[in-house]
Amino acid sequence: MDRIDPQSAALVIQDLQNDVMIEGGAFADSGAPEHARSQNVVENVAGLAAACRKAGVPVIHIWYVVEEGAAGLKLNAPLFEGVESANALVRGTWGAAPADGLEPQPGDHVVEKMRMNGFYDTRLDILLRGLGVETLIITGAWTNMSIEHTARHAADAGYRAVVASDGTSTVSEEWQNAALSYAMQNVAAVATCAEIAGALGA
Repeated sequence: MDRIDPQSAALVIQDLQNDVMIEGGAFADSGAPEHARSQNVVENVAGLAAACRKAGVPVIHIWYVVEEGAAGLKLNAPLFEGVESANALVRGTWGAAPADGLEPQPGDHVVEKMRMNGFYDTRLDILLRGLGVETLIITGAWTNMSIEHTARHAADAGYRAVVASDGTSTVSEEWQNAALSYAMQNVAAVATCAEIAGALGA
Protein backbone atom coordinates (compact mmCIF):
# COMPACT_ATOMS: atom_id res chain seq x y z
CA MET A 1 0.00 0.00 0.00
CA ASP A 2 1.00 3.66 -0.31
CA ARG A 3 3.30 5.12 2.32
CA ILE A 4 1.67 6.53 5.47
CA ASP A 5 3.37 9.59 6.96
CA PRO A 6 3.80 8.83 10.68
CA GLN A 7 3.69 12.54 11.49
CA SER A 8 0.13 12.89 10.18
CA ALA A 9 -1.36 9.51 11.13
CA ALA A 10 -3.16 8.10 14.15
CA LEU A 11 -4.20 4.59 15.15
CA VAL A 12 -7.68 3.94 16.50
CA ILE A 13 -8.37 0.84 18.61
CA GLN A 14 -12.16 0.72 18.84
CA ASP A 15 -14.41 -1.47 20.99
CA LEU A 16 -11.85 -4.21 21.62
CA GLN A 17 -13.40 -4.65 25.05
CA ASN A 18 -14.16 -7.81 26.98
CA ASP A 19 -17.94 -7.69 26.60
CA VAL A 20 -17.66 -7.14 22.87
CA MET A 21 -15.31 -9.91 21.77
CA ILE A 22 -13.91 -12.00 24.63
CA GLU A 23 -15.21 -15.35 25.89
CA GLY A 24 -17.32 -14.74 28.97
CA GLY A 25 -18.34 -11.29 27.79
CA ALA A 26 -21.92 -10.10 27.42
CA PHE A 27 -21.99 -10.84 23.68
CA ALA A 28 -20.07 -14.12 23.72
CA ASP A 29 -23.03 -15.98 22.20
CA SER A 30 -22.83 -13.82 19.06
CA GLY A 31 -19.81 -15.68 17.70
CA ALA A 32 -17.58 -12.64 18.25
CA PRO A 33 -15.01 -14.39 20.48
CA GLU A 34 -14.50 -17.17 17.93
CA HIS A 35 -14.08 -14.73 15.06
CA ALA A 36 -11.70 -12.53 17.06
CA ARG A 37 -9.55 -15.60 17.75
CA SER A 38 -9.62 -16.67 14.12
CA GLN A 39 -8.47 -13.17 13.14
CA ASN A 40 -5.79 -13.16 15.86
CA VAL A 41 -7.10 -9.67 16.36
CA VAL A 42 -5.75 -8.90 19.85
CA GLU A 43 -2.20 -9.93 19.00
CA ASN A 44 -2.29 -8.24 15.59
CA VAL A 45 -3.58 -4.95 16.98
CA ALA A 46 -1.12 -5.04 19.88
CA GLY A 47 1.72 -5.49 17.39
CA LEU A 48 0.48 -2.67 15.18
CA ALA A 49 0.07 -0.40 18.21
CA ALA A 50 3.67 -1.09 19.24
CA ALA A 51 4.85 -0.28 15.71
CA CYS A 52 2.82 2.94 15.72
CA ARG A 53 4.20 4.06 19.08
CA LYS A 54 7.73 3.34 17.86
CA ALA A 55 7.06 5.46 14.76
CA GLY A 56 5.61 8.30 16.83
CA VAL A 57 2.02 7.68 15.70
CA PRO A 58 -0.59 8.51 18.38
CA VAL A 59 -2.70 5.60 19.62
CA ILE A 60 -6.33 6.35 20.47
CA HIS A 61 -8.54 3.89 22.32
CA ILE A 62 -12.28 4.29 21.71
CA TRP A 63 -14.44 2.55 24.29
CA TYR A 64 -18.17 2.05 24.40
CA VAL A 65 -19.07 2.84 28.02
CA VAL A 66 -22.47 3.18 29.67
CA GLU A 67 -23.46 3.95 33.22
CA GLU A 68 -25.11 1.43 35.55
CA GLY A 69 -28.55 0.56 34.24
CA ALA A 70 -27.65 2.11 30.88
CA ALA A 71 -28.85 5.47 32.21
CA GLY A 72 -29.15 7.97 29.37
CA LEU A 73 -28.62 5.38 26.62
CA LYS A 74 -31.12 6.12 23.84
CA LEU A 75 -32.81 2.81 23.03
CA ASN A 76 -33.78 3.59 19.45
CA ALA A 77 -32.29 0.54 17.73
CA PRO A 78 -31.78 -3.17 18.51
CA LEU A 79 -28.04 -2.62 19.00
CA PHE A 80 -28.58 -0.21 21.87
CA GLU A 81 -31.43 -2.27 23.30
CA GLY A 82 -29.02 -5.21 23.32
CA VAL A 83 -26.42 -3.27 25.30
CA GLU A 84 -29.03 -2.49 27.94
CA SER A 85 -30.62 -5.95 28.12
CA ALA A 86 -27.22 -7.65 28.38
CA ASN A 87 -26.11 -5.18 31.07
CA ALA A 88 -23.03 -4.74 28.92
CA LEU A 89 -20.13 -2.29 28.87
CA VAL A 90 -20.92 -0.79 32.25
CA ARG A 91 -18.33 1.66 33.53
CA GLY A 92 -15.88 0.09 35.96
CA THR A 93 -16.73 -3.51 35.10
CA TRP A 94 -14.57 -6.22 33.55
CA GLY A 95 -16.81 -6.17 30.49
CA ALA A 96 -16.09 -2.52 29.72
CA ALA A 97 -12.34 -2.96 30.17
CA PRO A 98 -10.01 -3.44 27.19
CA ALA A 99 -8.99 -6.97 26.26
CA ASP A 100 -5.79 -8.15 27.91
CA GLY A 101 -2.82 -6.83 25.96
CA LEU A 102 -4.65 -3.78 24.62
CA GLU A 103 -4.53 -1.57 27.69
CA PRO A 104 -3.63 2.11 27.09
CA GLN A 105 0.06 2.89 27.43
CA PRO A 106 1.60 6.18 28.60
CA GLY A 107 0.96 8.81 25.96
CA ASP A 108 -2.10 7.06 24.51
CA HIS A 109 -5.50 8.76 24.40
CA VAL A 110 -8.91 7.39 25.46
CA VAL A 111 -12.22 8.47 23.92
CA GLU A 112 -15.58 7.25 25.26
CA LYS A 113 -18.74 6.86 23.19
CA MET A 114 -22.35 5.67 23.45
CA ARG A 115 -23.09 5.14 19.75
CA MET A 116 -21.61 2.95 17.01
CA ASN A 117 -19.63 5.73 15.36
CA GLY A 118 -16.41 6.68 17.13
CA PHE A 119 -16.87 10.28 15.99
CA TYR A 120 -20.49 10.84 16.98
CA ASP A 121 -20.80 13.13 20.01
CA THR A 122 -17.22 12.40 21.13
CA ARG A 123 -13.99 14.41 21.23
CA LEU A 124 -12.37 12.24 18.54
CA ASP A 125 -12.50 14.75 15.68
CA ILE A 126 -11.15 17.69 17.67
CA LEU A 127 -8.43 15.44 19.12
CA LEU A 128 -7.36 14.28 15.66
CA ARG A 129 -7.30 17.82 14.34
CA GLY A 130 -5.28 18.97 17.31
CA LEU A 131 -2.78 16.20 16.62
CA GLY A 132 -2.53 17.18 12.95
CA VAL A 133 -3.91 13.85 11.73
CA GLU A 134 -4.68 13.29 8.05
CA THR A 135 -4.68 9.47 7.93
CA LEU A 136 -6.73 7.43 10.37
CA ILE A 137 -5.76 3.78 10.82
CA ILE A 138 -8.79 1.91 12.13
CA THR A 139 -8.81 -1.35 14.07
CA GLY A 140 -11.39 -2.93 16.35
CA ALA A 141 -14.80 -4.60 16.49
CA TRP A 142 -17.35 -5.12 15.01
CA THR A 143 -16.20 -4.61 11.44
CA ASN A 144 -19.66 -4.45 9.84
CA MET A 145 -20.98 -2.00 12.44
CA SER A 146 -18.72 0.32 14.47
CA ILE A 147 -15.67 -0.01 12.22
CA GLU A 148 -17.57 0.57 9.00
CA HIS A 149 -19.50 3.49 10.51
CA THR A 150 -16.36 5.17 11.84
CA ALA A 151 -14.52 4.72 8.54
CA ARG A 152 -17.39 6.28 6.61
CA HIS A 153 -17.48 9.26 8.95
CA ALA A 154 -13.71 9.63 8.71
CA ALA A 155 -13.94 9.82 4.92
CA ASP A 156 -16.74 12.38 5.07
CA ALA A 157 -14.76 14.45 7.59
CA GLY A 158 -11.77 14.64 5.26
CA TYR A 159 -9.50 11.93 6.65
CA ARG A 160 -7.81 9.18 4.68
CA ALA A 161 -9.18 6.00 6.26
CA VAL A 162 -7.16 2.77 6.40
CA VAL A 163 -8.89 -0.31 7.85
CA ALA A 164 -6.81 -3.23 9.13
CA SER A 165 -8.19 -6.43 7.63
CA ASP A 166 -6.68 -8.68 10.33
CA GLY A 167 -6.91 -6.01 13.04
CA THR A 168 -10.70 -6.08 12.93
CA SER A 169 -13.26 -8.74 13.74
CA THR A 170 -17.01 -9.25 13.97
CA VAL A 171 -19.38 -12.19 14.49
CA SER A 172 -18.47 -14.30 11.45
CA GLU A 173 -16.26 -14.42 8.38
CA GLU A 174 -19.33 -13.77 6.22
CA TRP A 175 -19.94 -10.40 7.88
CA GLN A 176 -16.22 -9.60 7.87
CA ASN A 177 -16.05 -10.16 4.13
CA ALA A 178 -19.20 -8.13 3.51
CA ALA A 179 -17.72 -5.18 5.39
CA LEU A 180 -14.21 -5.27 3.95
CA SER A 181 -14.88 -6.47 0.40
CA TYR A 182 -18.07 -4.56 -0.29
CA ALA A 183 -19.03 -1.86 2.23
CA MET A 184 -15.55 -0.36 2.45
CA GLN A 185 -15.07 -0.11 -1.30
CA ASN A 186 -14.49 3.54 -2.28
CA VAL A 187 -14.45 4.56 1.40
CA ALA A 188 -11.20 3.23 2.89
CA ALA A 189 -8.03 1.42 2.01
CA VAL A 190 -7.90 -2.12 3.41
CA ALA A 191 -4.58 -3.70 4.40
CA THR A 192 -3.12 -6.12 6.93
CA CYS A 193 -1.52 -4.91 10.13
CA ALA A 194 1.89 -5.93 8.78
CA GLU A 195 1.30 -3.97 5.56
CA ILE A 196 0.23 -0.90 7.54
CA ALA A 197 3.29 -1.12 9.78
CA GLY A 198 5.44 -1.41 6.67
CA ALA A 199 3.79 1.63 5.11
CA LEU A 200 4.72 3.59 8.24
CA GLY A 201 8.31 2.51 7.81
CA ALA A 202 8.12 0.56 11.09
